[in-house]
Amino acid sequence: MQSLIDLAVSPAAWAALLTLIVMEVVLGIDNLIFISILTNKLPEAHRARTRTIGISLALILRLALLSTIAFLVSLTRPIITLAAFEFSWRDIILIAGGVFLIWKSTTEIHETMDADHEDDGQSPKPPVSGTAKLSFASAIAQILVLDMIFSIDSILTAVGMTDQLPIMFVAVIVAVLLMMFASGPLAAFINRNPSVVMLALAFLLVIGVMLIADGFGLHVPRGYIYAAMGFSAFVESLNLIKSKRRRRVAAQSAPSTKPDPG
Repeated sequence: MQSLIDLAVSPAAWAALLTLIVMEVVLGIDNLIFISILTNKLPEAHRARTRTIGISLALILRLALLSTIAFLVSLTRPIITLAAFEFSWRDIILIAGGVFLIWKSTTEIHETMDADHEDDGQSPKPPVSGTAKLSFASAIAQILVLDMIFSIDSILTAVGMTDQLPIMFVAVIVAVLLMMFASGPLAAFINRNPSVVMLALAFLLVIGVMLIADGFGLHVPRGYIYAAMGFSAFVESLNLIKSKRRRRVAAQSAPSTKPDPG
């Protein structure tokens, strides 16, 4: 109890907590984008529930992993050597997660492109929903797989920043609660702006490649990746603003359809 009180009044502990919260939120962006895109393929009545369950599973998984830090640290020990590369269980998990993310992103991109090119005499359907149906169980299973990959990565990063377990617990809880709060608006924004889907899928594709590179020991600083993603998102936001203004001008200049009383 006294150790918790000492942490609560320690400026260094608060600085570590804020740093970890920011780091967990940044690392959770990838997971949040994936969950938003995946749940938008479900019937609208099931989307919010699936997001809540998926993010809750992420919280439970990360807290469970935090309670087995000794086991997590052991995952970084090399267990196999191929050519000039040594692989630990962490590396294998990251590579498998990267392959899964690339496969899933590529599949979603193909479905989005197919939906865009459907020609049935009607206006094209928004590409958000894709062409394949997704069940609730399948969505939860895929979310759980990505939760595990990103959870192991973020927890191992947190272990490298502090050795205080209470700080890690609080940081994870706060970060996941922020993810849960932001998941609804993010999914709604993606659903309202179908052009954002392709950009988000491209982000996930890059993250998948980065996970594989990290698994092979070729560490790419995430700051570079997120800076490029942020710049792309900024450019896309300019395109959205331009499209919105163009639609507003077109609506204002359209001739009135009301009948002439005279």
